Amino acid sequence: MSIVRVALDVPLPKLFDYLAEGAGRADIGRRVIVPFGQRRQVGLIVELAQASEVPAAQLKAVIAIDRDLPPMPAEWLKLARFAATYYQHPLGATLLSLLPPALKRLRPPRAEAPTAYVLTAAGLAHIPEINPRAKAQRQLAERLQQGPLPVSEAGPWRGQLRLWHRTGWVEAAETMPASPATPSAKPELTPDQAAALAAVRAAPAGFAAWLLHGVTGSGKTEVYLRLIEEALAAGRQALVLVPEIHLTPQTEAAFRNRFPSARQISLHSGLADGERLRVWRACLDGRVDLVLGTRLAVFTPLNRLGLIVVDEEHDASYKQQEGLRYSARDVAVWRARQLDIPIVLGSATPALETWRNAARGRYRRLELSARAHAEAVLPAVKLIDTRVDRPRLGLSASLIRALQDRLARGEQSLLFINRRGYAPTLYCNACGYVVPCPRCSAHQVLHRKGEKFELRCHHCGLLTRPPEVCPDCGSPDLRPAGQGTQRLEETLATQFPEARILRIDRDTASRRGAFAAMREAVNARAVDILVGTQIVTKGHDFPHLTLVGVLGADQALLSPDFRATERLFAQLMQVAGRAGRAGRPGEVLVQTGYPGHPLYRALQAHDFARFAAQMLKERREMEFPPFSHQALLRAEAERIDVALAFLDKAKQAGLALARQHGVSLFDPTPALLARVARRERAQLLVQAGSRGHLQDFLGPWLEAVRGLPARTLKWSIDVDPLDF
Repeated sequence: MSIVRVALDVPLPKLFDYLAEGAGRADIGRRVIVPFGQRRQVGLIVELAQASEVPAAQLKAVIAIDRDLPPMPAEWLKLARFAATYYQHPLGATLLSLLPPALKRLRPPRAEAPTAYVLTAAGLAHIPEINPRAKAQRQLAERLQQGPLPVSEAGPWRGQLRLWHRTGWVEAAETMPASPATPSAKPELTPDQAAALAAVRAAPAGFAAWLLHGVTGSGKTEVYLRLIEEALAAGRQALVLVPEIHLTPQTEAAFRNRFPSARQISLHSGLADGERLRVWRACLDGRVDLVLGTRLAVFTPLNRLGLIVVDEEHDASYKQQEGLRYSARDVAVWRARQLDIPIVLGSATPALETWRNAARGRYRRLELSARAHAEAVLPAVKLIDTRVDRPRLGLSASLIRALQDRLARGEQSLLFINRRGYAPTLYCNACGYVVPCPRCSAHQVLHRKGEKFELRCHHCGLLTRPPEVCPDCGSPDLRPAGQGTQRLEETLATQFPEARILRIDRDTASRRGAFAAMREAVNARAVDILVGTQIVTKGHDFPHLTLVGVLGADQALLSPDFRATERLFAQLMQVAGRAGRAGRPGEVLVQTGYPGHPLYRALQAHDFARFAAQMLKERREMEFPPFSHQALLRAEAERIDVALAFLDKAKQAGLALARQHGVSLFDPTPALLARVARRERAQLLVQAGSRGHLQDFLGPWLEAVRGLPARTLKWSIDVDPLDF
């Protein structure tokens, strides 16, 4: 009887031994059902064992090994082990979190229904034997000889297809992309693009990490497409990561037009469970050439992977904030190194960690310093001093005049405000009371729904009616405080009644297909003024947009988070890049009370290098990343003193070990957002001068932390945290 070691989705950093009759090395990576306590669980076989520490009489037997599915490949298991080890997450919980939901259920997934059929060699040989009077069969054979036949187009042949499938004359295949038969025309390369491609092609085969630093509109996507084309021509696969689900359809269409014969799939959180399983199986079986997806796609099983691209590599959405708190960008770099293949990280505003890696020679930098179209120039950035030109209902007189000018010229404008809802809060004009969320240490946000208003908490989801009078002083003088996208939309409708206004934020774009329809409306010039949050800043090309107005940017300058300024600069560079992309001069107007701030000066010059140099100087002086490496031990409980006491015990348990490894343990503190959904949150910062020292410390320290009593709280570790 064989002994198998099974990874289970439990919060313990260990594998579990089971007996499995007839199990062999071919079963490593297979899905299994095992007894665990009083219930059954799904797991993965990750090792075979000669013996077990558990007495033989106590070993339980595997209930079932799923041999209908191919085993997970060794490369994928190795990648998952790296993620589990580096991010200090249990291996079983890591492995199971990376599987499609359908594979984590006890009931085995149903046999995958074919989405298309192709002729087999036996079927091709059978065609001459078809009775000439069997008209439907002859038509079906002729159609199959032209290429794969999607089930959706099978029509009257469905029964015949099923019969031919049983007899082996046709077999299931992936539906071919519904794109033109010939690839779309390639644009002429700019000198910068040609130089970047030449540098990549001249590099020796194998691993190389390339930072493609290009201003907005410089044609980074065309460089990706050319490199993907070469990988596909060599019989390899390409993996392309994008930061947002809203970018996927736009990028997918561009790739399908360029590579109509490539087998392409998209992986993101918007897929239904059945569709996710189908595309996962296609990848596992090697039936896919090009994968486009958001962060989880970095773990897609691919056996011929030859190129990885991470677009907008600086984006914070690549960092998973729950469970396995991984960075998809960093995992992608490790995977490329493991497979000895190139990876391209693209951005107009690279993460400071990436920028420093390029400066130190760990990554190779490629520059696209000008926009791809000769007639398109970078927009002029102007600052509106709100201490002089005071905004009314969010809009300064200068910005109103600029909007009027664009409307008169038939051009489009975008107003960027990173606050959804009607107003950030509701306050009492008599006593200054603001409506808090009773479950979180945050204010409730005022939203408008039709003719009525409601208060929502953007952290716990609580929904309440606004009070009629102030709960503190009884005054009925309650007013919206500040601007959100809804209120700005209302103000614009009053100011410009003839304008066609479109609001794009999470509230309006959450429905399936809504964002694509909005983008089409903008491109069709059915919109005059666009109001949006950060959703509209990332990678979207609006050719008729010539004015961008920025509201409320100063708030990030006052944040206690040391990364807030870096994020703000990236956001502003991205949103500024929406203007003037099709030959018409663009203009960006930023309303600010701090016109002399170095961030705004660098923004006016479109000078990321200047901004990065200043920020890196400050980070070095403060010993912040990338000049140090951090982890956060987070704890949450019903009372803040319980969370802080646990973290203090964790600190005491690690002091001697920290001195041994040259690691600093800071005092526990409440989180910046200390209470969410009635749970109090605290954190303990761990910092080291090198990644190796931090990792050497975390393993044994967390083993000690697991031994601390924690029945009334939850805790987790976040390696390389982005949020505090």
